Amino acid sequence: MFEESHEGKHIFGTVKVGERGQIVIPKKAREVFSIQPGDTLLVLGDEKRGIAIVKADAFHAMAMKMLKIFDSNPEEAPED
Repeated sequence: MFEESHEGKHIFGTVKVGERGQIVIPKKAREVFSIQPGDTLLVLGDEKRGIAIVKADAFHAMAMKMLKIFDSNPEEAPED
């Protein structure tokens, strides 16, 4: 249905939400993003743009890199 991809961007198709609010992540999406049974996923949302699902370990690694900024000494503000 939506098999075409462009520069790392994908549309994997559509999914239906079950009665308990569950969805099945399409097989191709699980393969591309190495999602395995038992993985923890983080669900993020923006009321205007929608929902994003990311692997929690990948998000954690990115957050840790961002926190490293606090390890360095802050630069002095330039004098006018």
